[in-house]
Amino acid sequence: MAEHTGYFRRVAAMSPTSLWINNVTPHEAALAIDAGATGCTQNPSYADKMLRHAEGKDAAYRALDGIPRDEPDNDAAQERLQTVLVAQVAEVFRPLFESSGGQVGYVTIQSDPFHEDADTIVNAARVHCAQAPNIMAKIPAIPAGFDAMRVLLREGKPILATEVMSVAQALDCARLYDEVSAELDTPPVMYFAHIPGIFDEYITSVVARDGIDIPADYVWQAGVSVAKKIDALMRERRHAIKACSGGARGLHHFTEMVGAACAVTINYAGCADKLIEQDPPVVQNFLRPTPASVLDALTTIPDFRSAYETDGLTPDEYEGFGPVCLFRGNFETAWTHANTLIAERRAAPWR
Repeated sequence: MAEHTGYFRRVAAMSPTSLWINNVTPHEAALAIDAGATGCTQNPSYADKMLRHAEGKDAAYRALDGIPRDEPDNDAAQERLQTVLVAQVAEVFRPLFESSGGQVGYVTIQSDPFHEDADTIVNAARVHCAQAPNIMAKIPAIPAGFDAMRVLLREGKPILATEVMSVAQALDCARLYDEVSAELDTPPVMYFAHIPGIFDEYITSVVARDGIDIPADYVWQAGVSVAKKIDALMRERRHAIKACSGGARGLHHFTEMVGAACAVTINYAGCADKLIEQDPPVVQNFLRPTPASVLDALTTIPDFRSAYETDGLTPDEYEGFGPVCLFRGNFETAWTHANTLIAERRAAPWR
């Protein structure tokens, strides 16, 4: 593919926005790179996806069968399986990482969503990052996660702070990185991942649950409006942290972010492949401000207001914030299901 042909390559050439790909198989990773992807996010549902994937499950089960049968703990077995599977994707991105001098080509990995104390996060991240130089630890932006980030940054580990649903969380991530970077001669790269897609899903459910009278067109803009507020504050305060956007629930969660100085993460199947097929014009939609009438209506929703206001949440409220719980709940469901598959495999005749 020529350098500036294809939708995602034109986006990169015509805007500060880049494509990252989410929860992909090695084959999807290669297709995404060909289309212009420069990074990848994998999450705690990855092992479950691969164990059920039509084209990838045979390889996933072969990897699982390589884990000793005397591993009695399903969580530990899944951690090891996830580490092996993500390392395979990291290998696909590694030439991009090496040719860019480590500027791009990162692949993230996030651990067991049921065990997110600082020590567990740190220990898992050390194991993960040892697999390849382009593996990045993905850590929730909650108090225990912040403690873990400080330790790992000082050890030189690259980090993606995830589950960011609010302006306050994004600013806390940025301040943390500035603080630790000031101590280091060569600080590792750090991103935060704001999740507008899941945020929109949550706000939509709240509007329906509470019978809030607000046009669906306004709700459609909720997550990206928070992203615009975050972007403005990051530029105004000149924070060094890099930005990522994720949790897409529709093509607009990429196209509406075009123009932002960030990596936008989407799934390959059903999202990236559709945009490749449609090949729409590159328009920097992110640069258009959200109309005041839309913001006025959205701020009548308490959860939107908590996310949008600079001091709308305290750190102790991050983990229990509704959109964060929704996001983590998806991971917990997938992790639990993968543990069931692992237990069934252990009980089956050894192959």
